[in-house]
Amino acid sequence: MAQKPSIPKGTRDFSPEEVAKRNYIFQTIQSEFKSFGFQPIETPSFENSSTLMGKYGEEGDRLIFKILNSGDFLKKADKKALSNNDSLGLTSSISEKALRYDLTVPFARYVVQHQNEIEFPFKRYQIQPVWRADRPQKGRFREFFQCDADVVGSNSLWQEVEFIQLYDAVFSKLGLTGVTIKINNRKILSGFSEVIGEQDKLIDFTVALDKLDKIGEEGVKKEMREKGISEEAITKIQPIFNLNGNFSEKITGLQDILADSETGQKGISELQFIQDAIKEMPLKIAQLDLDVTLARGLNYYTGAIFEVAAPEDVKMGSIGGGGRYDDLTGIFGLKDMSGIGISFGLDRIYLVLEELGLFPDTVTQNTKVLFINFGEKEALYAMQAVRKLREENITAELYPDAAKMGKQMKYADKRDIPYTVLAGEEEMNSQKFTLKHMKSGEQSSLDFDTLKNKLSS
Repeated sequence: MAQKPSIPKGTRDFSPEEVAKRNYIFQTIQSEFKSFGFQPIETPSFENSSTLMGKYGEEGDRLIFKILNSGDFLKKADKKALSNNDSLGLTSSISEKALRYDLTVPFARYVVQHQNEIEFPFKRYQIQPVWRADRPQKGRFREFFQCDADVVGSNSLWQEVEFIQLYDAVFSKLGLTGVTIKINNRKILSGFSEVIGEQDKLIDFTVALDKLDKIGEEGVKKEMREKGISEEAITKIQPIFNLNGNFSEKITGLQDILADSETGQKGISELQFIQDAIKEMPLKIAQLDLDVTLARGLNYYTGAIFEVAAPEDVKMGSIGGGGRYDDLTGIFGLKDMSGIGISFGLDRIYLVLEELGLFPDTVTQNTKVLFINFGEKEALYAMQAVRKLREENITAELYPDAAKMGKQMKYADKRDIPYTVLAGEEEMNSQKFTLKHMKSGEQSSLDFDTLKNKLSS
């Protein structure tokens, strides 16, 4: 007996209804990307390992899917690493390529490789799948789509302002009220590490701090201790756990905490600029909140950091995020190329819209009318009408077999097709069609033009 087929954990099949709903989100996001002046690009699903490794921090590197070299890959394997069970040493000798972890690093590689063809500042958007060897759970998959927008070649803070407006525009179009755009600045985090005297442990500090909403204050402190951050430093940083109030009140609190950090003060100044601009151009539905513990755990951010939280009544992680990365292209040899980008978490946005019932009914509409098949001659008559209707952008199809009418009607009902057309010998003789509304059962005999107009309305 053949084994029942399956798919890898963390991946999914999508039904026609699910694809229609996903496309609705894609099209909404893409429409706003274009409205804000972003241009589309695409990059390969896999990159050279050297392009990806070392760009996401130690935790991120572990989540990159490696691709085995083709052929007899063990022939070129590092024999010493193999005999010592050294998986890291072995991997580099048997795998030269990897599936992309995100769209930002491949984009940086694209910019460097095509820098002579690009007009800067370059605004690009990209909607493609990425892969992460993560533990699957609700809203977290091993294969998922990212919808990214980035600008490179400008260090203007107006870009940060524009990205906040872009988030707000997309979620407004989707009808997703109650979202919160959290913002922080990497310079704030660097300032924290300065005032506690732990500059050399900035990455450990920020990775631990970024987990505050998952493991709580004590969990964060415990991880900091495990990373070698002193008890004295942890005590000095205590005020950030107690920083409350609105955006302005948090800024005031930061002024006191970071009074002795020039880097931290610069971060405060940048946040203040963004807040002042948004005050003059209020957001439609989103709330802007300063979250001083937001770090996102990625090494390449250097300025603003964004994370979008779903409405409070939905249990879901972030549905978007991003930030500024002043030196990202520098890792590929192109210096002084500031960039900033954001990403929309399609799969999580889908789950939120589904839970809140925010998908419009029209999203899943498919075929509008099904012609019943009575036989070869009748099918030809019906198919000629189907062709004309399609030319008028009316979705129509003919049931392929001359099966019992009950079976054909049941098929239309199960597919939620609103109309059926009966075109038998009687209709052929009178050059008419019998249109049936599937829910009401109402029927009417119509010539083709009347049929077309009825289906168009």
